[in-house]
Amino acid sequence: MDTNANQQRSIQERSIQERLNFGLDVSAQAEAIVMKYFLNDNLKVMLKGDQSPVTVADRGAEEFLRGKIAQEFPDDAIMGEEFGAKDGTSGFRWILDPIDGTKSFIHGVPLFGMLVGLQFEGECVAGICRIPATNEVVYAHRGGGAWWQRGESEPVPAKVSDTSELSESLFLFTAVEGWQEIDQFELLGEFSAKCRLSRSWGDCYGHILVATGRADLMVDPLLAEWDAAALIPIVEEAGGVFMDWKGESTALGGNGISVNPHLKEAVLAMIQ
Repeated sequence: MDTNANQQRSIQERSIQERLNFGLDVSAQAEAIVMKYFLNDNLKVMLKGDQSPVTVADRGAEEFLRGKIAQEFPDDAIMGEEFGAKDGTSGFRWILDPIDGTKSFIHGVPLFGMLVGLQFEGECVAGICRIPATNEVVYAHRGGGAWWQRGESEPVPAKVSDTSELSESLFLFTAVEGWQEIDQFELLGEFSAKCRLSRSWGDCYGHILVATGRADLMVDPLLAEWDAAALIPIVEEAGGVFMDWKGESTALGGNGISVNPHLKEAVLAMIQ
């Protein structure tokens, strides 16, 4: 039994690594699609049913990614922010957010990203986050560590900070409106008061700053599955904690926190 279990685990790990390598390649190609429209005065912005903005860059990048995945791994399921779900039979599921931070993208602000998550039988096993305008990518898979590559330089390990006190921490969030929407505006003020610095360097960029040790905690009151799925393995393999506001590691909590492990309990004490 042990031999068979080890063989199955080895096969699964190779399958995950194969998909991660593929995801890094095709997301780099999709990144070029997005950057073609960044800082383009002719970019047209449309509104979805929930009144959130979307552009041809979002849709074009997701269509490209879905097509490449379907061609290479036809039995894998796919779920994306712009074009919904496609069922699969392999146990693998790709979760795509072609531009996380569309409002930043529209306004010419470089703090937007591209998220490619991978699940196996419901577990988030690998993640890729590209920050196209700064030419960096952070990626991870279970047991393989988290890695940070800037430009053409060699990847280096991504590691969370070792800050141990909120009073010494850099706290990030995305937008005031999210805290207002869940009636927690006062809590945002409490975080700002207790932490050394607070900045709204938001969306996936904030979580990646935590995973690379440049910030200490990022708190999102509202977070969709396609926002969270890629971040979970990245933050956790970097030695950090990704959790919802109940303290659970899940992409389905509707919110999310990335934090170094020393600050986890202090953050949960404030939220719960």
